[in-house]
Amino acid sequence: MPGSKVFFHFRGHGASSSPETPWTYAALAGELDAVARRTGATRALGVSMGAGAICRLLQDDPARFERMVLVIPAVLDTPRRDEARERLLRMAELAEERDVEGVMQLLLEEQPAQVRARTDVRAWCRRQAEVVVATDVRRALRTIPQETAMTDRAALRAVTAPVLVLAQERDPAHPVPVAEQIADLIPDCRLEVLPPGGIMWQHRDRVRSLVGEFLG
Repeated sequence: MPGSKVFFHFRGHGASSSPETPWTYAALAGELDAVARRTGATRALGVSMGAGAICRLLQDDPARFERMVLVIPAVLDTPRRDEARERLLRMAELAEERDVEGVMQLLLEEQPAQVRARTDVRAWCRRQAEVVVATDVRRALRTIPQETAMTDRAALRAVTAPVLVLAQERDPAHPVPVAEQIADLIPDCRLEVLPPGGIMWQHRDRVRSLVGEFLG
């Protein structure tokens, strides 16, 4: 894709510090907005929690970006009451106990059954588990799964910029209906639902093509 690219690590991720303030989507949206303004970003791509942060920012400023990609959004304005939420809370307990193996196993169970034995999949789950246990992400696991990204999803109707939403089937942590709700609300929105495991492992070429074409 042409142009400058800025890779933003949310609080507690990468080398970013983590303030003592609560983990909320409003706080995450504020941090995203600060980095976007500092760098002059006109487009945005967010994955999971990042997609939620973009939605929250759009609630306050529907014209914030010229073009956006929302990848596997997890929640809008309805609190989660599903099995995936309970798994995240269990992961928080294991992280607080510094149980890397336990966190890794939960992450592995979230991956499609047909790829769990792959070396690269297991290595990714271990790296992620080590990050969760070693950083403030473990505190986020206590609060973010119980938060909503927005207070009123109807605010998305005011978004006029083009938006691409990517979802995948059989992903309980990122339900397809959430992506469908976004697509129904935003006037200029394209929804692509990939087969199970499509975002991370089995359809990466398709994801690259979709995002590259949309942002390029």
